[in-house]
Amino acid sequence: MSEKNREAKRSARERLQQERAADRVREKRRRTLVMSVAVVGVLGAVGVIGVVAAEVGKDRSDSAGQPASAPSGAVGKGGLAIPVGAPDAPSTLTVWEDFRCPACAQFENGFRDTIHELERAGQLKVEYHLATIIDGNMGGSGSLRAANAAACAQDVGKFSPYHDVLYRNQPLETDDAFAKNSHLLDLARKVEGLESAPGFRQCVEKGEHDDWVKKSAAAFRTGGFSGTPAVLLNGESVLPKKGSENLTPDNLKKWVEEANKGKTSAAPSASASAPASAPVSSPVSSPAV
Repeated sequence: MSEKNREAKRSARERLQQERAADRVREKRRRTLVMSVAVVGVLGAVGVIGVVAAEVGKDRSDSAGQPASAPSGAVGKGGLAIPVGAPDAPSTLTVWEDFRCPACAQFENGFRDTIHELERAGQLKVEYHLATIIDGNMGGSGSLRAANAAACAQDVGKFSPYHDVLYRNQPLETDDAFAKNSHLLDLARKVEGLESAPGFRQCVEKGEHDDWVKKSAAAFRTGGFSGTPAVLLNGESVLPKKGSENLTPDNLKKWVEEANKGKTSAAPSASASAPASAPVSSPVSSPAV
């Protein structure tokens, strides 16, 4: 092989080595750049998360620090429950629910007649606590707006029938129809005298009980509940079952009667709504939301 050819091959090897070295330098720079961008992105995300978390915490703490306008007659710890039935009824059903929650509607539509029957007989009072879990899960504000409207109905003595109307007319979980005050006012027309009751419209439109609803929702979040509805009879959870027995309308009536043995029923209550026209007797089978 001539000296000229050897020199050409040597030059080619050197060029190849130089190109590979340059490639390694470029790749190192590229990786450094990617890592730098990633680090900046992570730090930025952490910053955003911190800001969001701070803002969420700020919103909740600010709301917690404000005086909440409780609806008329609210009872329980912090005045966060709306009572239905005779105050001196021997048994208490505590219900945590969300007006957008499908499982809550199933519970209400399945147990409404039995609950109202026990209320009217003076055997049971119900304390309703309102949550906004679906607003948090699905977005929107229908849970909050409906709960405020229900609290406004409580102010004028119409909570129970309006509560029932809202569940009978619950939209799909993905449809935030309850976010519209106009829709809530339209539904109020289904309750005699509610839509025209003094102060009701203003209460709904101005969100006069929003802070109270937010306090109730915060109490739900810290209450150790797994979802809505949460149903307790005299402080004992009965959904989905009590002991080995499933929650059904018949079992609920039986449990109340057993709990009330030896106790005096209250005077018949007129505060409960009239029975639904189409009673449903099936047990609640859907999981809590």
